[in-house]
Amino acid sequence: MTVSSVIEALGLTVRHEGKGNCPVSRGVVGDLLSFVMGGAPEGAVWVTLQTHVNIAAVAVLKDIPLIILASGRNPDEELLERCRLENIGLAVASASPFDVCGALHDLGLKG
Repeated sequence: MTVSSVIEALGLTVRHEGKGNCPVSRGVVGDLLSFVMGGAPEGAVWVTLQTHVNIAAVAVLKDIPLIILASGRNPDEELLERCRLENIGLAVASASPFDVCGALHDLGLKG
């Protein structure tokens, strides 16, 4: 799967596509930044409720190509601008984090 194919399959609202052709095969869910820093596999799709600019820094640190903001959460302007600058994919899902993770698992992504 790629960032673009995940976005399309889940019907996400794209805020910044980032590296659309970047392959992904893993996922992580969490709102505690230290948890994601310590446990996220590199190249994973990250599902979160956080909308603060610091999630972009964690994504850069862990080489995360796509952040999905669940439950219809919208990024603040600073986060959106940082994702553009760092070329990190940023998308919004209306579904809950639980349901987004289930859909990612159905696509074949593992935790």
